[in-house]
Amino acid sequence: MKNIRLIAVIGALVLVALWAISFYNGTVSLNEDVTKQWSNVENAYQLRADKTKNLVEIVKGAADFEKETLTQVVEARAKATSTTINAGDLSPEKIQQFQQAQDQFSSALSRLLVTVERYPELKAVKGFQDFQTQYEGMENRIGVERRNFNDVARNYNARIKRFPGNLLAGMFGFTEKGYFEAQEGTENAPDISFK
Repeated sequence: MKNIRLIAVIGALVLVALWAISFYNGTVSLNEDVTKQWSNVENAYQLRADKTKNLVEIVKGAADFEKETLTQVVEARAKATSTTINAGDLSPEKIQQFQQAQDQFSSALSRLLVTVERYPELKAVKGFQDFQTQYEGMENRIGVERRNFNDVARNYNARIKRFPGNLLAGMFGFTEKGYFEAQEGTENAPDISFK
């Protein structure tokens, strides 16, 4: 009788150990997916920053172009490219800081593109035309990469929050990842008026 109890206890311990190993390995895999996708997000933002550097040089050539708008883009680009996050610390607070810097850059760049509409000689420059063509694709890629990041982060977060895995997550050092959120005001459709 004692042997049966001992075998049952050992069997239960082995099952718990196998489950813990499975949880750990599965969570490590999901964490690696988050890290890989974070790299894709950074690459998409870096591409936009690199291309914008070229745009700034093209716009500087327009002698009477509004310097304040250009300065805002340069400053926002510098802040956005200097705001980096270690892939091992993708906390909600860090993601929010990164997103704020990128959103400021997006806003400054949008203002620049709207302002350029008043400069036909600048719009005729081949480099500017190329940037305009590529800009929409870059923004779409950023959106796709952010959405993919949110998906893998959500899978990872769900795994470490679900019972009974949440009991082991803290022991193994797994912490919640942040998400990208929509920019403020994007829930409101713009007013379009045809006159």
